[in-house]
This record gives sequence, structure tokens and C-alpha cells, in this order.
Amino acid sequence: MDKCKLDFLSEDIVLEHSIFELQKAMEKGITSSKEIVMAYLKRIAIYNKSGPKINAICEINPDALFIATTLDKERKQKGARSCLHGIPIVVKDNIDTGDKMHTTAGTLALKNSYAKKDAFLVKQLKTAGAIILGKASLTEFANFMSTKMPNGYSTVGGQVLNPYGPNKLDVGGSSSGSAAAVAANFACASIGTETSGSILSPSSQNSLVGIKPTVGMVSRSGIIPISYTQDTAGPMAKTVEDAVALLSVMMGIDECDAVTKNIPPGVGIDFSASFKKDGLKNAKIGVCKEFYESINKEKKLIMENAVNDLVKCGAKIVDIPKIHTHEITLSYEVLFHEFKHGINNYLNDLSSAPVKTLKDVIRFNLENKKVALKYGQDLLEASENTNGMLTDSKYLTELIRDQHYSQSAGIDAVMDKYDLDALLSPANYGAALPAKAGYPSITVPGGYTKSNEPVGITFTGKAFTEHRLVELAYSYEQATKHRIPPKLSY
Repeated sequence: MDKCKLDFLSEDIVLEHSIFELQKAMEKGITSSKEIVMAYLKRIAIYNKSGPKINAICEINPDALFIATTLDKERKQKGARSCLHGIPIVVKDNIDTGDKMHTTAGTLALKNSYAKKDAFLVKQLKTAGAIILGKASLTEFANFMSTKMPNGYSTVGGQVLNPYGPNKLDVGGSSSGSAAAVAANFACASIGTETSGSILSPSSQNSLVGIKPTVGMVSRSGIIPISYTQDTAGPMAKTVEDAVALLSVMMGIDECDAVTKNIPPGVGIDFSASFKKDGLKNAKIGVCKEFYESINKEKKLIMENAVNDLVKCGAKIVDIPKIHTHEITLSYEVLFHEFKHGINNYLNDLSSAPVKTLKDVIRFNLENKKVALKYGQDLLEASENTNGMLTDSKYLTELIRDQHYSQSAGIDAVMDKYDLDALLSPANYGAALPAKAGYPSITVPGGYTKSNEPVGITFTGKAFTEHRLVELAYSYEQATKHRIPPKLSY
């Protein structure tokens, strides 16, 4: 790649600019959506497959420039549809787009698969004027293929690298490409998915804001599934405001997904009241030491500094005991059953893939094992070995147990007992509990280790408390301004 051949196109158009900054620039005629798309494409051309080879983007939307041109014309004639009008974003490659791009989950069996229509959240984004610039690579099958697979690897996409340290730092999983793409300025923001930690982990590792919403805030329709009870999509961006801009558009009632009908009236419609710099004043934040057991001393120090910053902002810190995490089942039984049931339904509806069931996928991988099974497929096989019936007594027993000890006897109980606004945890190390509960979390950049590894701090709350979590995260973000962009070189 000869970088000089693109010197006529300035990367400054997009470098570290927020959604709202880009929107203002377009409104003033300083730039256009088409120019912004080209600037991001330049970054992708230089750094995605060459240079440091971040490898975050696995496919580009061939219609992106045409869509941008159309939206530029529409802006002049009618004005902007929303704050996302003409803004290029990328979506994780397990989210359906009914266009010229594939939806593969990073697995060879779906390499040539096209979705019949947009996922509900993609339809929402497009209606708001956002441009789906491309698909982001991921850990294969959203990290539910093999226990030996490293974060960011897939057969189709290869290995995603962390822009903060391509040769030494974990990129996080499974929404690895979604995070690395935003950190490397390949797109303004992105969409990831989470079953347990898959938005929080890569957001933390790439110094981003990541929001894992309450299950039901965002429709699951059109997303290659793992778990009915835990799956959700969520935004990843450089700022709290940008992440919220995506979330407020993505959410909505989807007639094809019953869980979206549980959104309480008024939740998520308008987050403007949550953007308060003094949002931490008198807030009660619970700190549970069990979430710190797996992190090293350097990261613990970052968390201690974060707690000190919260106190300076007026928050009250409450030390709390264990939150029944010892009661949560450690087995994958619930996920194994729900994955087999869900993936069989998804595959059966595809007309462009050579597989129709999970059993077909396993067989396909064995037939192509030199390419497809670099790290094995033990999770797929374990799922296939279940009966796939959601009437199974072991499945139902563990599901009910997890729901009880994560919700009413877990997060709800401890937050009520101590009158908390949120729980605090490092990165994704407290993700399992809200994942089982289906409760929301938001991670915000909290600092860096000596090796330049980003560390996020994460706020977790009860169901549908996104407004309060955003208020806390925004206040912390504005008080600390920890995020520093990575230094990429060709």
C-alpha cells in the first residue's frame, strides 16, 4: 500500500471526531458524508490489512459511497434525519444486513451466506440515516466455538489485533473487530453483541465506551444467536454521548421479538437529562472485592484511582460482600441448550448456506478441518450433544437457579440492601452476573498500564436503569478524560 497515493485525502476529517462533531461539520458544509466515508476508507486501506494489520474490518459495503452521496443530497433538500445522518458505522459480522455483504459469524460454513433482510437494529440505524460502512470481524461464533480459541480469531476473518499494542495486547472478545475498528478510526462507532462480556471486554481493551443494555432494550431479531436469555447487541464508541446516540436509535419494539415489549414507558427515549457533569454527586456506588480477584496489582491500582476519582466527584463508596456469584452455575448447560435450539432455527431459515443445522456445521468443519479447525470446536460439539429441547429438566433447573441468584437474590438484593445506584467492577471481570440476569452495564476508559494496555471501569445496575448508568458514566468520563488514541504507524 503506497500511502502517498492518498495524500490528497486528509485523515483529519475523521481522526478522533465524535458523531456530533462530524454532524456539525456536515451541517456547516465543511465536509460531507461522502468525504467522511472516503476518509475512513483511507484509514482502512492503510492500517487494516497492511501496516500494523489490525484486521478489524472483514468486509466493506460496496454501496457505502453511493449511500453517502444520496444522504448528502437529502440533507440539502430536507435536512438531517437525526444525529446519525450520514455517519458511517460498522456492525459485527453476526448481525444480518440485507445488502451486498455477507453475514458469517466468522465461520467457514457461512462464508458465502447472505441474510434475507436487515436485522431490526440495522433497519433502525438505516432509518436514522446511518451508513453501514462494513462488517467487523469477531471471535468465531461470538466465542462459542472452542474453549481454546483466542479473542479476535475466526476462520473467515483471521486474527484481529489491538491498535494499542498489535503485537502484545489482548484485543478482547468477542466483539473484537467492532472495538478495534473504532479505536483505529476505521469508523466513528460500531455495534457489538454480548452474551457475557463480549461488549465490555473489547471496549475496555480498546479504551472505548461500551454499553451492554438490558436484554430487551435492543431487538435480537437478525442476530446469529447464542442465548435467548443473555444475548443483546450494544453500541461501542469513543464517548458516552456517541454510544448513547446509537443506543437510542437501535432500541424499539420489534413485533418479531417479544422481549422488546418489556421496555418500560419512557425508558431510552431521551437521554439528554443524563448528560450531567455532576451526575456522581451523592451517588452510592457498590464495590465488591470478588470482582478484583482476577486482575493484577497494576490494574487494581487503576481501579483504586478510579474509586478516588468517584469520591472526588461526590460519590459515596460502599464496600459490599459477595453477591451470590458462588450460587451461579459455572456450567454452560443453559448456553449449550439455547445455542443448539437458536442456531438451528437461524440456519434453517437461510437459503444461501450449505448448512441447515448445528450438526451440519460440525460435519462441514470436520470435512475442512485443515482450515476450519485451527482451535477445534469443543463448544459446538458439546451443544450438539444436548437434546436441544428447552423442556430438558437440567436446562430448566439451571436456568431458574441462575435467574434467581443473579436477579432477585443477586443484583436486586444487594442494590436494595445498600441503596445503591450502581455496582463498580474492572473491565469485564464482573460481567457474568449481569449477563445471567440480563441486566445493563456500561464501561468507560479508566486508564492504562505501563505497557499501554487500556483498562475500563464498569458500572452495572438493575434492569432498565440505563439512564442512571449513563449519568454516572458521563460524569466520570467528563471528570477524568482518560481516553488517549492509539498511535498507529505504517
